[in-house]
Amino acid sequence: MSQESPVAIYDARTLGKAKMTILGVQHLFAMFGATILVPVITGLSVSATLLFAGLGTLIFHACTKFRVPAFLGSSFAFLGGYAAVTQMGMANGLTLEQALPYACIGVFFAGLMYFILAALFAAYGAKKVMRFFPPVVVGPIIIAIGLCLSGSAIQNCCQNWWIAILAIAIIIVCNIWGRGMIKIVPILLGVLGSYLVASICGLVDWAPVKEAAWVGLPIKYENTALAVFDNPDWGLIVAAIIAILPISLATMVEHIGDICAISSTTGINYLENPGLHRTLMGDGLATSIAAIFGAPANTTYGENTGVLNITRVFDPRVIRMAAVFAIILSFCPKFAEIIAVMPAATIGGVSLVLYGMISSVGVRNVVENQVDFTESRNLIIAALILTLSIGIKYGANDAVSIGFTSLSGLAVAALVGIILNAILPGNTYEFGKSELGDKSVNFGGPFKKDDAAKD
Repeated sequence: MSQESPVAIYDARTLGKAKMTILGVQHLFAMFGATILVPVITGLSVSATLLFAGLGTLIFHACTKFRVPAFLGSSFAFLGGYAAVTQMGMANGLTLEQALPYACIGVFFAGLMYFILAALFAAYGAKKVMRFFPPVVVGPIIIAIGLCLSGSAIQNCCQNWWIAILAIAIIIVCNIWGRGMIKIVPILLGVLGSYLVASICGLVDWAPVKEAAWVGLPIKYENTALAVFDNPDWGLIVAAIIAILPISLATMVEHIGDICAISSTTGINYLENPGLHRTLMGDGLATSIAAIFGAPANTTYGENTGVLNITRVFDPRVIRMAAVFAIILSFCPKFAEIIAVMPAATIGGVSLVLYGMISSVGVRNVVENQVDFTESRNLIIAALILTLSIGIKYGANDAVSIGFTSLSGLAVAALVGIILNAILPGNTYEFGKSELGDKSVNFGGPFKKDDAAKD
């Protein structure tokens, strides 16, 4: 990764306002399909998601001295955490809407973990800290996230397999044979195509859309984490924190990979200036604030890195324009209802691809970092992470009770993996040795987008 690239910055500044605006809309379009898919799957507010994607991006830019051209959208990594906590909540008699704010509390604390890692980076440097989070731990955790979610995707597909298969087919065709922006947004096109056919077939109830207002506030108090404390279930709060906190392990490594990818794309070393400690703080702060108000966790988006690669315009102001557009769109309840009435089969088909791609990212992380599975320590660590996470998910009522709380399979697996990696001899992982490996964790969206510019 080279140092400053004055030519790229100069070219961006010579753009007129009209071209800058168009580029901003393109960045909005690139992140849009993946970002709104998270609230569609989890039940969180679409309007709040868009609001805090925009605000989170602006917060990130402020924390990074307005230097890094990154957009923050919804993180798919936390889908398993939301599912685990809402299932625990509903088992205690809560509705989905009442259980989701408990999951948001867990995400809030996950965001705070970024500050701890940022402080460690500032104090000890990336190489020493990342030895505790090698690919042999992170890769299998990511694989487990996708596999643990696969059951819910099948349940939604069963509502109408033809609609689900159509969504899958469109995604495959666009991603394999598409060019330019078509290749950038296969998930969005899969949703739109499947949704349109379902509507033509009379499978969509448009009444809520007709009744919704054009303008309204994107935040409702009852959907925020603050509402939990009106009548808190402290056991569920602790369980939510324990279930979701380990997921931050994967998302923090993903963040580092994304910053490496953005640095490689722009030719500017953002790992040194403004530094990983600042980018981590920006991402963590955006995630924690979003969680308080009932929006999904944020993460830097590979889709927008792909747009940077295609346009070769690296001015962060273009990204901030996209953030402002997302904020404006969040104040339209009618749009949120259009998303809410989407057929379950459409969601199922898209999710089936998405969850599989998340697991594939974990495989990619292991392969591109050349993890040696002829080593017994690596084999044992990966085996226990996979069997514990999936076994507890599908064989132990989604969680293991320990004292007054419950641990999800993913939480147990992450803890076991981290501890074993720390105590077993033979940890030879060195962060920064393989640029390809460092960039291989990216599931802000379902596909790695920085390859799209090659077409």
